[in-house]
Amino acid sequence: MDYHKFIGQVQHRAELGTFEEAVRATRATLETLGERLYGGEASNLAAQLPEELGHYLERTKGSEAFDLKEFLNRVQIREGVDLPEAVFHARVVLQVLREAVSPTLMKKVLDQLPPEFDNFILSSQNVGEPPGPSIREGSGPGEPRS
Repeated sequence: MDYHKFIGQVQHRAELGTFEEAVRATRATLETLGERLYGGEASNLAAQLPEELGHYLERTKGSEAFDLKEFLNRVQIREGVDLPEAVFHARVVLQVLREAVSPTLMKKVLDQLPPEFDNFILSSQNVGEPPGPSIREGSGPGEPRS
């Protein structure tokens, strides 16, 4: 998926008025995700994305352990919107990200995140799409990781 298509999908699904708003939501979410990932996973993810998106993941130091609530608070601060908007935008960005990269890589990314991220990404709340299959092969949301 190229840069303009990725941002266009975010803009359309999040019903944002401008391309720039979609860029801001995407940047806030990906930079925060980059802070959370460790062991080179942000670079692996960046390698499957257009350069313009990949550098958001690599812009921050990774390896910080924080939960979904903290993730969303950081997205909110970066994006400069209220929390409900940030939650909605982050969900959309992560769903588009899931579609843009290989399932194997997305599973590796999610294996580094608390299980609450599974339900967050798969939730169709405010996105208008039914949730897809489990992201983690052999481990549905809420099930222990192997």
